[in-house]
Amino acid sequence: MGGSSRLKLLLDTHIWLWLVADPHRLGKHVLQELTSGNHEIWLSPMSTWEILTLHSKGRVRLEGGVEDWLTKAIAGTHEAPLTHEIAIVARQMPLHKDPADRMLAATAQVLDLTLVTADEQLLRLGSIKTLANR
Repeated sequence: MGGSSRLKLLLDTHIWLWLVADPHRLGKHVLQELTSGNHEIWLSPMSTWEILTLHSKGRVRLEGGVEDWLTKAIAGTHEAPLTHEIAIVARQMPLHKDPADRMLAATAQVLDLTLVTADEQLLRLGSIKTLANR
């Protein structure tokens, strides 16, 4: 892949879940970018919180239990910090009230990461770099 630059890709929660458990839901281009080894993969603890919340409500099943699933799911990734600056930017985001979306968008903006998402509202935000799952 010649001169392609190394991207820092922050995975939206659903993209992370799909990558780990249901990769056929990812677009061909996104799957290639996430599995090529050419880019850094970043995850926010906000996504961990969101997945654990979905798991506790029975909306997702984590194979092998929470700790084992998380250990495997974060292997080889970078942990995005949750900072006071990110919290402030998240409150100022022109988004609906979903705290996870706000925090992920703010994390992408503050840390200059590219958010990988299928969420049309996040893709239209304009103030962050995105990679659409299409």
